[in-house]
Amino acid sequence: MRQRGFTILGLVFVAAIVAVLVVLAAKVTPTVTEYLAIRKAVNRAAQSGTTVREIRDAFDRAKTADYFEAISGQDLDISKDGDKIVVEFAYDKEIHLFGPAYLLLKYRGRNE
Repeated sequence: MRQRGFTILGLVFVAAIVAVLVVLAAKVTPTVTEYLAIRKAVNRAAQSGTTVREIRDAFDRAKTADYFEAISGQDLDISKDGDKIVVEFAYDKEIHLFGPAYLLLKYRGRNE
């Protein structure tokens, strides 16, 4: 009869991998939440303003209300595509992992 299962060494190895993934997810989740808040603010600002200044001011008001710091109204790229206002943004987030290792996340988006 052949036994199956984990050895204690195998269990420790799997637990270490799961722990690393949980810590990584805990560090990445706030940046994803911030990105989603920025996308929502960009969509609202694009719909509420007709001039570049109005859109930037609306975005900055949303920034204050939604508590994100990654970008401001000055960082938005605002243009027109026909009669539609297009608001684009891009920014990078660095997450320190350990020692000299960092995870670089590049966020990009535009209004829908």
